Amino acid sequence: MTSFTQPASVPKVTLVGAGPGDPELLTLKAVKAIASATVLLVDDLVHPDVWQHASRTARIIHVGKRGGCQSTAQAFIEKLMAQEALAGENVVRLKGGDPLIFGRGGEEQQHLRAQGIQVDVINGITAGLAAAHDLGIALTHRAHAHGVMMITGHASPQHAPSTMPAIDWSLIAQTAHRCRLTLVIYMGVQTAHALAQALLQGLPGHTPVAVVENASLPTQRHACACLSELGALFEREQLASPAVIVIGDVLLGLQNLAVADAPNAARQA
Repeated sequence: MTSFTQPASVPKVTLVGAGPGDPELLTLKAVKAIASATVLLVDDLVHPDVWQHASRTARIIHVGKRGGCQSTAQAFIEKLMAQEALAGENVVRLKGGDPLIFGRGGEEQQHLRAQGIQVDVINGITAGLAAAHDLGIALTHRAHAHGVMMITGHASPQHAPSTMPAIDWSLIAQTAHRCRLTLVIYMGVQTAHALAQALLQGLPGHTPVAVVENASLPTQRHACACLSELGALFEREQLASPAVIVIGDVLLGLQNLAVADAPNAARQA
């Protein structure tokens, strides 16, 4: 009689998008993945109610990742994911927003696959979409915007490949103006003043801007201004991370938004 050896299970890690904050915005697929995990690596921005879907026997490891704060090293997180998966654990990497939109999901996929580890990705609602919802606008609009450009305001040259050029904000602004695009800037709190000055090289000063802090959460708040007043808006309203900056004419319909290139035009909506 011929005997067959049962093939060993392939080690796997699932990258799960926990959404922008509101735990009710989780997908059903995300809930199932969280429930089946034996090990969860959880980012700081993930709402505590999200990991309540985990099994009582699951190990929950907090790997803080928050802009402008001390964070767990990415290399350590990748090593830990691989170590647990290769040990036979069902690993879920729980990230705020969507893993593939400024969530370093691409880096993690590459690292894990290089070690023969299968990677599944479950998408989540990204903060840019949640910010638009909270503002009551659409990021695209037939009368105002032909498309959307999502971009980081916190490019890290020391971690970028040597072939990766610095962000040309002037060119981005010119393209957004010429092609009628909405700009959605993530992680731009620390660089807001510099961003505004660079974008003014290609966008009019009266271009409407909104900043949404803690999108989708009960603590959400937003403030509106024109581009020439973006830096002053952050200072006056004491806006802090996590926040998303939305720039473009899709904001023209916001109630109480006065679009004028003057200091008294900026006001909170």
